[in-house]
Amino acid sequence: MEAPDASGHDGAVGTADQRRAQMLHAALDIISERGYAETRIADVAERAGVSPALVIYYYKTKEQLLTEAVRYYEDTWYSVGQERIANLPTAAARLEEYVAMTCLAEAGPQLNDSQQLWLEFWTQAARNEAVASVRRHSDARWRDAIASLVRAGQDAGEFSDVDAGSFAIYLSALLDGLTVQLALGDPVVDPARAFRLTMQIVASQLGFSWNPGPCPRTVANRGSTSVDA
Repeated sequence: MEAPDASGHDGAVGTADQRRAQMLHAALDIISERGYAETRIADVAERAGVSPALVIYYYKTKEQLLTEAVRYYEDTWYSVGQERIANLPTAAARLEEYVAMTCLAEAGPQLNDSQQLWLEFWTQAARNEAVASVRRHSDARWRDAIASLVRAGQDAGEFSDVDAGSFAIYLSALLDGLTVQLALGDPVVDPARAFRLTMQIVASQLGFSWNPGPCPRTVANRGSTSVDA
């Protein structure tokens, strides 16, 4: 069965993915701007240029729209990350790039207040099992990515012999905590400081030297990729 288009008529199959992307991108922007509680299906539909009926057709509830929007952003984030680290020469540089994309919002896929999105997502996960299930999968994916980078660095002789799984838990928890501070606009924890502090700890734990100066790779890439509508 084909979905109705914005006017209520059946749409072409070839445009279905584009419509979903438009709706998810709109949901990401509005949730980040206004918060989950103040986001309405009608607002998402208006921002996406479709009818509310079409949003409901694809995403039956606002909770489902939130979880699918987070999945969409996360998939884009990892895709961008893979592109950026593909040609970096060391495991330390690849890990640094991922930390930059987490702490420096403008270094990752463009989204208004991406830290605010995660704060809204975590708040809902504490109260809703369906959202919590997505959160657990997201956390596991992030820890696996960190652990894989650490093991690659150990195999290359760059990192010390730490337990990669335990380090992944430690680093992901550190980054999550800093994300909360950034979302709340803590005047003491700005993005650049969060990045520097994280990298100092990472370098200390993994036993490699890190230059706290500007990262030309991140600066060059900054803002070059967005979550496409």
